[in-house]
Amino acid sequence: MSIIKDASLAPSGIKKIDWVRSYMPTLSAIEERFEKTKPFKGLKAAVSVHLEAKTANLALVLAKGGADVYLTGCNPLSTQDDVAAAVSQLGIKTFGFHGATDEEYENLLIESLKCHPNLIVDDGGDLVQLLCGKCADCADELFGGCEETTTGIIRLKARERQGTLPCAMMAVNDAKAKHYYDNKYGTGQSVWTAIMDTTNLIVAGKTVVVAGYGWCGKGIALRAKGMGANVIVTEIDPFKALDATMQNFRVMPMDEAAKSGDIFVTSTGCKDVITEKHFRMMKNDVILCNAGHFDCEVDVAALRRICVSSRERRNNIVGYTLDNGNTLNVLGDGRLVNLACGMGHPAEIMDMSFSVQALSLNWLVENRDNLTKKLYQVPDSIDDEIGWYKLGALGLSIDKLTDEQQAYLSGFEVK
Repeated sequence: MSIIKDASLAPSGIKKIDWVRSYMPTLSAIEERFEKTKPFKGLKAAVSVHLEAKTANLALVLAKGGADVYLTGCNPLSTQDDVAAAVSQLGIKTFGFHGATDEEYENLLIESLKCHPNLIVDDGGDLVQLLCGKCADCADELFGGCEETTTGIIRLKARERQGTLPCAMMAVNDAKAKHYYDNKYGTGQSVWTAIMDTTNLIVAGKTVVVAGYGWCGKGIALRAKGMGANVIVTEIDPFKALDATMQNFRVMPMDEAAKSGDIFVTSTGCKDVITEKHFRMMKNDVILCNAGHFDCEVDVAALRRICVSSRERRNNIVGYTLDNGNTLNVLGDGRLVNLACGMGHPAEIMDMSFSVQALSLNWLVENRDNLTKKLYQVPDSIDDEIGWYKLGALGLSIDKLTDEQQAYLSGFEVK
């Protein structure tokens, strides 16, 4: 039995799903194969990813492969109620609605795990957290899972060190098809689409502060630069900072950047990146938003505590006025801005990321008898297969090594 907000919204969601399916050819090719081979026949899969149209497509592909899919979100503000209604109508057990409280959100995750899954798809590590705690009894049939994000991988590595992983997990975020493509180009575009649509403000001429210069931060900074912004990067890694300078970005600590920025975007996967001391340094009417998974990078709780007043200024924008008279504007409650305030990554981007998910789950099934409870890297063969699929779908071709070139690269003959 699904738990959704309004079943009557399904027609709108079905249109969204139909639209993205037209632009996800790699996943469609995998779906055709799964429909014939049924790799997940008899298996239950709990999927916790941002509950919108591209995720719905992934759930449908897994179902075509024989899986009994239990779908939920991974962020209270990223679930789209019409998509949840649509995918439920299409036969997927769905647990999610937009704007859930923290307690409601956790209960929705728990509902998805009551099936006692064999496989999981996690985005940020919340399913694993529950399976190691409140829902430990639901892990009795679990043998494998995949993790979508940088934040989730950080949490999994910690569990691996502690020896507390509930099953074998695939580091989908570390796949080439994910971080080269999704994190850089997907985040770069979707973050700015969400910011511009939500604020109706220009980017050109503004000073944009990007906290964190990993793959996501690179994409955000690159797109800001392309739209005419003056970009400042804050970092803790000297080589990432040096990389940013090679792109002609200014690099400085947040303590300095806080005084200059007009728009702040965090993308670190850490907490307390922008805090009370920074709020007090900022100019009037700055924009604050987060492109990391959790809502702790911008310390919105501290901002609520120190402000003298707050008000909704536009949909998804709350202005907090400080005792110095300056108002700081927070987008999407400090949650993942491209999904809390927008539609998420473009369909063509998620085509590759969700193809990695689908093929990684297939790999887990094929290797289930040899798995141990550790973090596995996605095999190069999966990355390469997706790359070739995508090139073909785009009508592109590239060179291939000759036998002689392959032998040359394999090593020199010792004489």
